[in-house]
Amino acid sequence: MLSEINACIILPTYNNAGTLENVLERIMAVDPGARIIVVNDGSTDKTDQILNKFTGTVQVINNEVNRGKGFSLVRGFRAAIESGFENAITIDSDRQHYPEDIPLMVEKAKENSGAVVMGSRNMNQQGVPGKSSFGNKFSNFWFKLETWITLPDTQTGFRIYPLLPMRKMKFFTKKFEFEIEVIVRLAWKGVKFIPVPIRVKYYNENRVSHFRPARDFFRISVLNSILVLGALFYYYPKKLFSRNTLVLIRQEAIKPTESNLKKSVSLAFGCFMGIVPIWGFQLLVGIPLALLFRMNKVLFLVAANISIPPMIPFIVYASLLMGQQFIDGQIDHSAILSFSLADIENNVKQYFVGACILAMAAFIVVFLTSYVLLMLFRKEPAAD
Repeated sequence: MLSEINACIILPTYNNAGTLENVLERIMAVDPGARIIVVNDGSTDKTDQILNKFTGTVQVINNEVNRGKGFSLVRGFRAAIESGFENAITIDSDRQHYPEDIPLMVEKAKENSGAVVMGSRNMNQQGVPGKSSFGNKFSNFWFKLETWITLPDTQTGFRIYPLLPMRKMKFFTKKFEFEIEVIVRLAWKGVKFIPVPIRVKYYNENRVSHFRPARDFFRISVLNSILVLGALFYYYPKKLFSRNTLVLIRQEAIKPTESNLKKSVSLAFGCFMGIVPIWGFQLLVGIPLALLFRMNKVLFLVAANISIPPMIPFIVYASLLMGQQFIDGQIDHSAILSFSLADIENNVKQYFVGACILAMAAFIVVFLTSYVLLMLFRKEPAAD
């Protein structure tokens, strides 16, 4: 079964002697020919004795001292890559996961080659510890912020990783936070994510959890702060200016079948929304209206950027001049530049009125200018 996706199983373990043997036996029952790599992370219990029972059937990698789950997973990934595997299934050794769900995961991996398959637990079921449920919601939120991908369970340890995109990756975290770093960075590489509902059971007996809320939440919070900065300064700009995105933008902007009238209206409406005095809400209002009236979204956004920071002082000043002319019938530059409370209040009125007039004037000027130019230099497409 695992051979269908050329996968092995990586099982990191630390002082889980009470559950490890049961997990290994159940994995072998699901797929007797499965290649299993156990990374013993410096266990001090009877883990060695249990692993000796599986000599010849399980590959064991030993950390001399406890180094952390992330460190152990990376060692497992490297061993899998060196052995020529294309995928690696990770599963926890504390018996919360059902190895019997491996076929569900493999089936999804077959249908979605190269994707990360995430076993998604039902965190609302009875018996799920409150700290686990909270931690999962916490992690899901940050993952969405860092990748703009929605997943129901980003803390699951039951996953299928494609190994090809991980061959040259170097990781910086060693503990539990590694499982966040790896999926965020794979998402930044454009790897697809597929969630699969799986079963989960939290046993009170024999289950050992090494997650320490205060310490590990601190590490995870620091990591998420770094990843958010990475998303803002690397991932989102890269995604915005990727070749595929630029091609889509160019296609949307040109649209050979779109009429000159629609292009002109889109440009004019963008200028209007960029000037109209609803600062902070211009795009929030303008984009839905552009979609509603099926305008050219790229041309609208380009024109709306008339209100970029370097232009704002000129727009505000022009708005004040127009407002003053409309309200007072004359222009007084000294009054516009006044800083008395009474004059500031009066200038606000002038600005608001003037900005509305300026926005309408910009709409008319941009529409007429762009329409005339398009009619002169662009052939009107044939009507459908």
